[in-house]
Amino acid sequence: HTHHMSKRLQVVMDDEEYADIEAIAKRSGESVSVWVRQALREARRQQPQAEAGRKLASLRAALAYEFPTGDIEQILEETEAGYHS
Repeated sequence: HTHHMSKRLQVVMDDEEYADIEAIAKRSGESVSVWVRQALREARRQQPQAEAGRKLASLRAALAYEFPTGDIEQILEETEAGYHS
């Protein structure tokens, strides 16, 4: 594990939220900062999939919005018909 320059990250949260995290960290036998670092690392690992999923979902939504299903069926049929004529 090579050591790069460390950055301090200050995260402001309400007492209840902090207490929750502190309790979870204690149960895992970790300090809050260690637990938070692991949680952030995990979130960062999942980010590419999350991004891809979101892009795909918005693309699907955009397509569905642009072409109601009936129109797509009709366009495909006309395209097919065009090939065969």
